[in-house]
Amino acid sequence: MEPTPARNAPAMPSFSPIKQVSAGVLDVGYYEAGPSTGPPVLLLHGFPYSIESYAGVAPLLAARGCRVIVPHLRGHGTTRFLQASTPRSGQQSALGDDVIALLDALQLKRAVLAGYDWGGRAGCVVAALWPERCTGLVSVNSYLIQDIAKAGIPLAPAIESGLWYQYYFQTERGRAGLTANRRELARTLWQRNSPTWPFDEATLNRHASTFDNVDYVEVVIHSYRHRLGLAAGYSAYEDLERRLAALPAITVLSITLDGKADGVVPATDGRASAAKFTGPRVHRIIDGAGHNLPEEAPQAFADAVWEVASAKR
Repeated sequence: MEPTPARNAPAMPSFSPIKQVSAGVLDVGYYEAGPSTGPPVLLLHGFPYSIESYAGVAPLLAARGCRVIVPHLRGHGTTRFLQASTPRSGQQSALGDDVIALLDALQLKRAVLAGYDWGGRAGCVVAALWPERCTGLVSVNSYLIQDIAKAGIPLAPAIESGLWYQYYFQTERGRAGLTANRRELARTLWQRNSPTWPFDEATLNRHASTFDNVDYVEVVIHSYRHRLGLAAGYSAYEDLERRLAALPAITVLSITLDGKADGVVPATDGRASAAKFTGPRVHRIIDGAGHNLPEEAPQAFADAVWEVASAKR
């Protein structure tokens, strides 16, 4: 009988090699696959997850001829800030601005943006503020631009209970808890977010290895404090935040997805967010998938991205 791997044993990453490029305030680590001349697609991950969410999606899209780019978001993996003096912001405008900086660094005029959670929000921000840079959008949980002015309005208790970590992170105890327990905190959230997803220890380890980034805690804490209106934004993003406060509509071709088994954001028919998509938009509910939809249903996610990338315009 072979020995059982240790609980926290390192797991080999799915993506190799990782490239690096200076983009705006960051040195961005990213994986690339597919032909360089193919339609560019950026796959953007969420929290507490990593580029590993796209281990099943990236090869499907590369096989269809897409140029697939999967970046570590700020505070994750090998992505680093270029200057020690740069604020470790996690606010939504910073995430969107990072996408534009990466497109510029890679000399891409436009790309399909596809993501969930933080990554879906970054895609929505770019699609709303810079539609000329977004060929199309795939977003899990629909319109994700935060209405920070209304952050104090409570949701239904069943939903609020799933957001416990956001309130935890408002405290210094929460900061200390994230610092000490980033892997186990991810496990706890995954179990609630995706109750039907039978992830294993190796999968958790691959994701958690990217949380060792020196800026992970600061970026995450600022993100959740800012979104609830309890931390100020940074001056570099003031104009972008002002524009986002108007909740701008998304005009580009969009496919929005909900996981039917999402344990934190209940699946809907998409009508509540319909007014925020003024361009062509299709909404789908994916059976058997939870919050980490690309990893739980890679074929359905890849099909949606390809549908956008191959659409005639």
